[in-house]
This record gives sequence, C-alpha cells and structure tokens, in this order.
Amino acid sequence: MFSSSMTITAGAVLLTIIGIAYGGTFMLRVVTGKQGANDLQKSFFRAGHAHAGMLVTLGLVVGLVMSAADVGPLGDRIAGGVLTTAILIPGGFFFSVIGRDPKKPNAWIALIWAGAALLTVSLLAGGILLITTGAAA
Repeated sequence: MFSSSMTITAGAVLLTIIGIAYGGTFMLRVVTGKQGANDLQKSFFRAGHAHAGMLVTLGLVVGLVMSAADVGPLGDRIAGGVLTTAILIPGGFFFSVIGRDPKKPNAWIALIWAGAALLTVSLLAGGILLITTGAAA
C-alpha cells in the first residue's frame, strides 16, 4: 500500500498528466508550423515534452515499487526525488530556449544538469535500498 503522503502525491501527479497532455497540443502546433519556433526550440520542446511524460511515469513506478517493497518513508523520498526531476529536466529544456529565435540555450539549461544529478542519486539510492531490503528479508 502507498503511504498516505505517496497516495496524495500520486493523485497530484496524475492531475499533472493533464498538463503534459495539453503540452502535446502545443507540440502539435510547433511541428505543424502553426506555432513559430526555430530548429533549436523545436528539438528542445520535443525533448522537454518527452522527458516530462517519461519522468512522471518513472516517478509513479518508483513510488509503486518502493511501496510494494515496504521500505518505509525513505522510499517516498526517493520517489519524490524522481518526481522532482520531472519538473527540473523538462523545465530546463523549455526555459533555456525561451525568446525570439535563440541561437543557443541560455543559463536555464542548468536545470537539466541539476535534474540529471538528482535522478542519478535518487535511482542509485532506490536501487541500493531495494537490494538491501530484499537481501535482509
């Protein structure tokens, strides 16, 4: 069973998927030329949208696995770390190319690197926690 905090988090995350789906309509406008964007923006918008959907799904799966393994509150924090990357990484892709015809990403690209670091730490901690929990059982 999910903890009550993870259940609330999962419910909130499911609601954010509506926003990600709406972002798909923006992507459709971009790729069909109805929304102006240069090639850099198109590729970064595409990557941001794809990462948002994938990382939200991964965060929910990690929460489910941690809950099923009954690792306690640390599992909720690990899942929360993964879910936080679903904000950081896509945010970095979107915010780093805001503006008229940017030629290169701006300083917001640091969010991608921060998210990648948090994702790595969260998955490493989660993997170790699951292995040690399984070995102790």
